[in-house]
Amino acid sequence: GKNTVGIEIPNEVPLPVCIKDILSNVPKKYSKAKLLAALGKDIMGNVTFFDITKMPHLLIAGATGSGKSVCMNNIIISILMRNRPDEVKLVLVDPKKVELSVYEGVPHLLTPVVNNPKKASKTLHNIVLEMEHRYDMFNETGTKNIETYNTFIKKKYGKDSDKFIPYIVVVIDELADLILVAQKEVEDSIMRIT
Repeated sequence: GKNTVGIEIPNEVPLPVCIKDILSNVPKKYSKAKLLAALGKDIMGNVTFFDITKMPHLLIAGATGSGKSVCMNNIIISILMRNRPDEVKLVLVDPKKVELSVYEGVPHLLTPVVNNPKKASKTLHNIVLEMEHRYDMFNETGTKNIETYNTFIKKKYGKDSDKFIPYIVVVIDELADLILVAQKEVEDSIMRIT
């Protein structure tokens, strides 16, 4: 229905895109976003970001060598670089034990990197229980999400309160491998979370 056709032409000389350059050029509109993730640069060289809170369920898919792991690592690094451990907690599930083990020992981890598929199923179940607990807390305080809940806590108890709750980001590498081993439990947990 449009009278134009867009043709994307790749650059003849590819340029490296460094995460440091991207994270040092965060636009003002994203300056307070807790779960901001760097995507890279577009074809015009403009830095591209997205806020995970605006799209909380994300599936990264593609052919081998298309950059899925690079994208996933950019998201994790963006979160680590912009947030304190008390603001955001990570749950990393890596059944193949090759991609996410580099983050072992990071203070943002809610649990050590999960490599065992059965343990992953239990971890996801615990995330569901935490989610339900948070819904009860929101109901009791008359709030709707983490941001409004933490604002309520700040007004009631002050900025040094230990009642603030962090965001929890769950990253699952090779979801298909995990589902092959523990399909029912994993699918139930993921369905409940989403």
